[in-house]
Amino acid sequence: MRIAYITSRFPSSSETFIARELNHVAAFEDIQVEVHSLFPATETLVHPSAEPWIENVRRPTGHEGLRDLAWWLIRKPLTVAGLFGTVLSRCFRSPGYMARSLVTLPIAASIARRLGESKADHVHAHYATYPALAAWACRRLTGVPYSFTVHAHDVYVTQAMLAQKVRDAAFIDAISEYNREFLRDYGGDSETPVHVIHCGIELERYDYRPRRAPASGPIEALCVASLQEHKGQRVLLEAIAAEDDPLARIRLTLVGAGPERPALEAQAEALGITERVEFAGSQPEDEVRRRLSEAHLFVLPSLVARDGQMEGLPVALMESLACGIPTVASNLSGIPEIVRDGETGYLAEPGDAASLRGALERSVSDGVDAASARLLVEDEFNVSSSASALRRLFLESVRT
Repeated sequence: MRIAYITSRFPSSSETFIARELNHVAAFEDIQVEVHSLFPATETLVHPSAEPWIENVRRPTGHEGLRDLAWWLIRKPLTVAGLFGTVLSRCFRSPGYMARSLVTLPIAASIARRLGESKADHVHAHYATYPALAAWACRRLTGVPYSFTVHAHDVYVTQAMLAQKVRDAAFIDAISEYNREFLRDYGGDSETPVHVIHCGIELERYDYRPRRAPASGPIEALCVASLQEHKGQRVLLEAIAAEDDPLARIRLTLVGAGPERPALEAQAEALGITERVEFAGSQPEDEVRRRLSEAHLFVLPSLVARDGQMEGLPVALMESLACGIPTVASNLSGIPEIVRDGETGYLAEPGDAASLRGALERSVSDGVDAASARLLVEDEFNVSSSASALRRLFLESVRT
């Protein structure tokens, strides 16, 4: 069978999980994969896992979108009118989202036309926002069934048209039990089956070496996340600014880029910890793995941003636990499904510097069972297993 994937932008340095999934799904002998990107990529960093797809990503231009929309309008005028009517009626309370959705429809029309040429059997979208909208539009125009993966901001920030997309899908892939429960209010499981399929990592690429923070000297702490409000780096800087041992021994490396960097650099200076904080920017996967191999501690202090954005279940946590690193994260959304407090890692309350400080102190003084953490990742966050589960669902969607 032929599967057409739809993403917002491909490649994206913060979405290595999509490239990994593509590679493993495409490795099955009975599946062919094509990739469609709604919008141009905005980054120059391309991870090795995405490189095989670069030359074959299909990204319609604005001109092609309008041309193919006209092509469909001649053949299915009522369907096209229904697409625009649904977006206008269901999204008017979110003007910005509505405008971007209207821009997405011509691009979806172009993808739909390509689906007929490639004889795609199923469409799978990553994210419930514009990619799922495009998949929904393609189904209306072509009849090809679709599914989509629900991550985080795509459902937490706005729910415009979410019930419609859920109802018309063949199935939904939720990356966490938390997301599955969230979707119940929008027809999840009652109208459309929701399956929890975790994003996964390639375990063979992460060397397992249990470790603990040293009793003296610097503690090398690592945070791998885009520099955005909901990632919580401001709270982290406040937490490690404590002058008491052991937190005063922490030397923090922030791997990632984003709009928060100027504010974070200013905060580090104001707190007097500039010499203890390294802003490493975006890094390729190999460099991230190297830094993971050298870290004593991993921390991801996620929180709910002012616009409602928050984490789903970060892949960075899978990577740190797979390596045997003591890990601190927030008690938020799907995170407790992988960081189990006192068992596989330590949890802090979101946005609470004092709580984060306490979790960091526990991670330095106490010990968790690193073997249990690694085993959990092997059992539930292995990309090979996730790809196999998706393959089964893709095949079932065509048979029905």
